[in-house]
Amino acid sequence: MQKSSIILIGPGGAGKSTVAALIAERLGIAFVDLDRRFTERAGDISEYINRFGYDAYARENVETYRLVLQEGTPRDAALSSGFMTYPQNIHPEYARLRRHVEQSPTTFVLIPSLSRELCVAETVRRQLARPFAGSARKEEAVIRERFPVYVGLPARKVETMRPLPVIVDAIVTSIGHEF
Repeated sequence: MQKSSIILIGPGGAGKSTVAALIAERLGIAFVDLDRRFTERAGDISEYINRFGYDAYARENVETYRLVLQEGTPRDAALSSGFMTYPQNIHPEYARLRRHVEQSPTTFVLIPSLSRELCVAETVRRQLARPFAGSARKEEAVIRERFPVYVGLPARKVETMRPLPVIVDAIVTSIGHEF
């Protein structure tokens, strides 16, 4: 992605798509939801995973992101919740793309809380409110496994258990010199 692009990563239900849409509107840039792009290219994510398996989904998701980058225009992108957790060899370009996401000064990790237990509880609550949610046990297992990955990333962390305008203002203010 170009320097003037914003990348939001984090767990499902963290608010990536909602926050990205608000930032894009405020800054007058395009908004890309990687999950939507995947659906446009390959169909329903759950059906795809059920039919081809999670690794095939991850490969196709990385390819979707690679194609988004080729468009080359400044944008605000919300990546899929698992994007930063794939095996390094899932796609020939994944290691490079992941490194770029990690090193970009305009990448933000959106996460309900930096407290593991509060993050787990809030993520499960948010995920269970979605129509495609798995069981509470499954959602909890996913966030417990991924939490160390998200908080260990070098990107700036933004806790999302605050009002949306506060979250958007914090990100827009912090990218002012980058954008």
